[in-house]
Amino acid sequence: MLINNENKMNKLIVIVFTIFLTTFISCQKDDEAKSDVPKEFIYNFQTNSEDWIGDFADYPNQLNIENYNLEFSYTKLPEPLNVNKGALKQSGTNRSDDLFMFIKKKFNGLLPNKNYNISIEIEFATNAASGGVGVGGAPGEGVAIKAGASTFEPLKVIDNSDNWYRMNLDKGNQQIGGNDMKKIGDFSNGTDLYTYKLKTLKTISPLYIKSNSNGEIWLIIGTDSGFESTTTIYYNLIKVNIE
Repeated sequence: MLINNENKMNKLIVIVFTIFLTTFISCQKDDEAKSDVPKEFIYNFQTNSEDWIGDFADYPNQLNIENYNLEFSYTKLPEPLNVNKGALKQSGTNRSDDLFMFIKKKFNGLLPNKNYNISIEIEFATNAASGGVGVGGAPGEGVAIKAGASTFEPLKVIDNSDNWYRMNLDKGNQQIGGNDMKKIGDFSNGTDLYTYKLKTLKTISPLYIKSNSNGEIWLIIGTDSGFESTTTIYYNLIKVNIE
């Protein structure tokens, strides 16, 4: 009788363990499936910056940097647009003939070391008339809008050869894209007026990137300027699709 009871107990333990193991594996697969489904992110900046960070590069490391009038802030759209809508304002005076202004954000919760296709669409306010003339380049067409992705954080770093701030990724230069960023359009507003209009641009083809070992990627959007004066952009909407 004791042996029969022990056998029954052993069988019960095996059954319980099997159920537990099956449930655990099933949950793991469900979690993996959830983390690998296409993801859409929409940022309209109604109340804050939604963790987008702004910075600048392609300018000298010097004491009179205030002449560049560098600014990044959370604000509202300018007139004559809807001033009740939130936006990311970024502005700078291109004294270097090469100023790069960018915003970036980290995305996590992806599968580690997996290839992803990323599509980006942005809406922004621009006051640069199409076909305008400016020093060094046009205020609209002379300012390239670029978008890109990286497995590491995009940062400005000092280039010891000339003591300038450069990017730690390949964004290309002005109108030319690089390995990590592609040109998706320019800053012209499609009119002959120097007043703020909304403009939408998107990646022509998806960005191809592999997530890092932590399941993270960084996205970066920016203006690469050949216009030697002030550019002020307001990012009003950013849509990101990751699949």
